[in-house]
Order: sequence, then C-alpha cells, then structure tokens
Amino acid sequence: MISVQTTLPIDIWVSATWEEYEQAIASPTYTKAKGYYHNGQMRIEMSPVGPNHATDNSLIDILVNLFGIAKGLPMRSLSNCSYRKRGVRECQPDLSYYIGDRASLSPQGSSVVDLDSTPAPDLAIEIAGTSLADDLGVKRLLYEDVGVAEYWVVDVQQASITAFRILPDRASQRIAQSQVLPGLAIALLEEALQRSRQTDNSQVGAWFLAEVQKQ
Repeated sequence: MISVQTTLPIDIWVSATWEEYEQAIASPTYTKAKGYYHNGQMRIEMSPVGPNHATDNSLIDILVNLFGIAKGLPMRSLSNCSYRKRGVRECQPDLSYYIGDRASLSPQGSSVVDLDSTPAPDLAIEIAGTSLADDLGVKRLLYEDVGVAEYWVVDVQQASITAFRILPDRASQRIAQSQVLPGLAIALLEEALQRSRQTDNSQVGAWFLAEVQKQ
C-alpha cells in the first residue's frame, strides 16, 4: 500500500488503487501537483515549469482563442482543469476547450469536473517539456478513454505539435488539420511557435491573426 507519509515517485506511473490516488492528491505535499489516474496506475507531476513551457502554454491558448474570435466560433478555455470519472480515471491537461455548440457545456464552479455528469472537452492539450514520451504514450491512451475529440501534444524542445483526433472506437489518428477548429492547420501553429523563439507574443499573435484572416 502506498503511503503519502513518504515521498511518492514523481513523474512516473506507479500502481495504485483509486483510494490511494485520492489520498495522495489530497496531501498538502502535492497541493501544486498535477494528478493523473488510468488503468490502476497514478502519476504525480511536480516538475518545475521552465520559461519555454510557460511561454508555449500561454501562446497556444492565445492562438486558439484568436482563431475562435476570427472565425466567430464560440469557445470556452480552461487551464489546468481536472477531469475525473471517480474510481476510474483522472486527467489534468495544461489546456482544454469546449468549442462551438458545446461551449455552453463548459463546467462552472471550483470543484474537479465530474465526467459522470459533465461531458469531456472537445480539445485537450499537453505542453511537453520533459514529459514528451508519456504525453504521446500513456496519456494519449488516457485521453482516448476520457473521450475528448482531439488531443494535441506540444513539444517545447522542437517547437512542434503532434495532433490526434479521437475516433468513435476510442482509437486515435494523427491529423495535420484540426477537426474541432475547422480550417486550422497544425503547421500554422507550429510556425507561430517557431516565430515566438525570436519575437514576443503580441507580434506572433498579430501575424497569426493575419494569416487566419486570409483564409
């Protein structure tokens, strides 16, 4: 049995019951941690967030919202929101979105989102600094089971994005253009990330908006 009185392994998946997972994330030691639970395993993330990770997180949110504004697409975005199907799974994507007609379904309040009563977001995004392999592997399987429509992984080191659409049978398929944000090419977002390495977010956002408006 796992005891939170001792330090838990960080940034790796370890076998645990749901009760052990709940005990762990409720501990004051892990107040600022991100928690994930899937297939009888839990992962606690407490890695320091570097400037590139923080910058990419804020920039991607800006770009997605700019796209929605330019296209008149209703949208609600959530940062580090926890989604839970009690006893089964939990995830805490860096960014998540309810889009279009489903924007009104976005959860309210201060509690963890209960997936038994609230639908999963349309889009979930993980910003991968040191967790790229896990974000592309186990977490991708987790988000398939959560039932998001799309899942993106932003590689901070390479300023690149791997995007998946989640199929009805819960399998995932690589995509080059978003399905939930129609007309948005993943390559355009990647170019914006690369430009951000040389200039500020305002200039990148203005360039991106101009490109979107050309469509």
